[in-house]
Amino acid sequence: MLRVGLIGDYDPQVKAHTVTLKAIALVAEDLGYDVELCWLQTPSLADGDERRLAECQALWVVPNTPYKSMEGALNGVRFARKHDVPLLGTCGGFQHMLIEYARAVLGLADADHAESNPTATTLAVTPLACSVNELSETFYLTPGSRVANIYGKTEVVEQYGICNYGLNVVLRSEFEQHGLRVSGVDGNGEVRIVELENHPFFIGTLFQPQRAAYKEIVHPLIRAWLQAAL
Repeated sequence: MLRVGLIGDYDPQVKAHTVTLKAIALVAEDLGYDVELCWLQTPSLADGDERRLAECQALWVVPNTPYKSMEGALNGVRFARKHDVPLLGTCGGFQHMLIEYARAVLGLADADHAESNPTATTLAVTPLACSVNELSETFYLTPGSRVANIYGKTEVVEQYGICNYGLNVVLRSEFEQHGLRVSGVDGNGEVRIVELENHPFFIGTLFQPQRAAYKEIVHPLIRAWLQAAL
């Protein structure tokens, strides 16, 4: 039995949550894995108790921000990063992977999110130049990156969810200098995928690969994430 933790505040009315469940089910069936899903509500992780996280072989920080507890979401990201637990972050998950990394690795202790704290001194996540809500777009993958190897190509079409925030471009080079690699950009060169070097699986996407499940497609990123848990 593979235990998978979904970090986020589950709401059956949120499309990104229900399709995430479907996407994992499709991949699990394709791989022949017996998967147990466990929702880890962000307030339940806020106190730093890692026991529920430690019970999981893979973690996914799911969309729909602001989370009820930013600290809870960041604690989940930190646990996965430090303990080599395969982690996928999509949309809001991608954004919080950036914030956690900025605080813990870049040394920017006050790094924050413009959605929840727009007047913060240091913003790791800032508004996008234009809204990309539910748009499908072509993304360009860095040759030789783990993401490009997973897809088996360097151009892919993916769909966003409800999305208005991304990486603060001012910090891009600093992230890369500290090991968080940019592995995918949009047509304007803006960062849309990051991956951590020397980790079993630590990948964040601003788009939502789980939306492939609407077409009954087994998504390669989600497949690789589950495979990394074994």
